[in-house]
Amino acid sequence: MILSHYQTRVLLQARQRRRTSIMASVDLGRTGTEVTLDQEGARFTGHGFLSWDTIVEINEAKNNCFLIQEGIPYKIQQFSELTNRYYSLMPTEKAPTLLISGTLMHRIKGIDPWQDTLKKIRAVGTVSGEVLDTATGLGYTAIVAAERASHVTTIELDPSVLEIARLNPWSNELFTRANITSRIGDSDELIREFENRSFHCVIHDPPVVSLAGNLYGLEFYTELYRILRPQGRLFHYIGDPKSPSGRTTTRGVVRRLQEAGFQQVRQVPGAFGVVAVK
Repeated sequence: MILSHYQTRVLLQARQRRRTSIMASVDLGRTGTEVTLDQEGARFTGHGFLSWDTIVEINEAKNNCFLIQEGIPYKIQQFSELTNRYYSLMPTEKAPTLLISGTLMHRIKGIDPWQDTLKKIRAVGTVSGEVLDTATGLGYTAIVAAERASHVTTIELDPSVLEIARLNPWSNELFTRANITSRIGDSDELIREFENRSFHCVIHDPPVVSLAGNLYGLEFYTELYRILRPQGRLFHYIGDPKSPSGRTTTRGVVRRLQEAGFQQVRQVPGAFGVVAVK
């Protein structure tokens, strides 16, 4: 079972109303399971038992998702010696997001991470053929792109992130879809291995500049231009264009993309990024 306070809240509300059975989720809201409630706790059909003390413990942890093993909750989190960063799975009402050393990897204010991903994909326009996703994270971009494209190659720097993704029910298709190829390594290095004109579309959703400055540089953008086919499209996520840092970063990104050869570089404020065409 994978639970957060959004799921335990339902259980506690049912207990307060003296319900003896409800439908609840054991996979962060993706599906429902029949649950029987009694004085000791909650009994999930086919999944096991949780005491009320444990349910309250999970409910009080607003920024964590938990893996339940034999009735014991374990926070889904990792410290990576590779990057010296701390990763954790943070719940929302729908798909969870990834926290990297306290920095959110998705928008969650007025939007959920899955809808955030859909906005990025829609900003590209037509997604088809061969697609490159430069920063896997929880895999949402790769999954949504793979529903439209013939094949998606996705790159993740840190294996610790994929370990968290494997525990996230919303990331399942990252590991099960036949048309997704996952690679481990630095996008700044692996991109040089791809042949010219390999991709119809690139979705570039890097961490913030402070965590991955090399993925915002002219040299990297020149490589993106090289591997795109003529008329290929690039979506580059940047961040809130209305914030001071977002405005500054956007200006620099637009200038460097144009220097790399991209045309029709335009902002897409609703998706917090820019789109460019080769």
